[in-house]
Amino acid sequence: ALGIVRVERQRNKLTSLGLGGCSIGPTGAAEIAEYVSGSGVLKSLDLDDNHVGAEGAAAIAEALRGNGVLKTLDLNGNKIGDEGAKAIGGALADNAGLTNLVLYDNRIGNEGAKALAAALRVNEVLKNIDLSPNNLGDEGRKAIHDAVSGREGFELVI
Repeated sequence: ALGIVRVERQRNKLTSLGLGGCSIGPTGAAEIAEYVSGSGVLKSLDLDDNHVGAEGAAAIAEALRGNGVLKTLDLNGNKIGDEGAKAIGGALADNAGLTNLVLYDNRIGNEGAKALAAALRVNEVLKNIDLSPNNLGDEGRKAIHDAVSGREGFELVI
């Protein structure tokens, strides 16, 4: 799967990349992140169930900073935890393109939720976020709800 990405890096024509269940891990996520950073055409990235963890999420987050092309990111089931959520949150504050974010089943707790909430307060482009089922406590849920309260058309799954 990563070989395709290496070849595609030369062509730069890939608009959607689905690598769900390929077990790429954090190293593969870093390689994908490098591709995302250099791509001016990739609009959808599906990395669900790839064991990327917090380290891989941090690499993907770096690629999101300043990226205005990628619209959909699916990191479902990657066990990114609070540290990965903090990295993604930090990147969302600087991202002007992502509209759909799936962080389903990633062991995100209150600290990660608060970081995402802080980003959601400043990022007005994101329209959908799926945070179910994570380890969000009342504090994390409240932070997320408060951050998107009043945003017309925003879809929150928690």
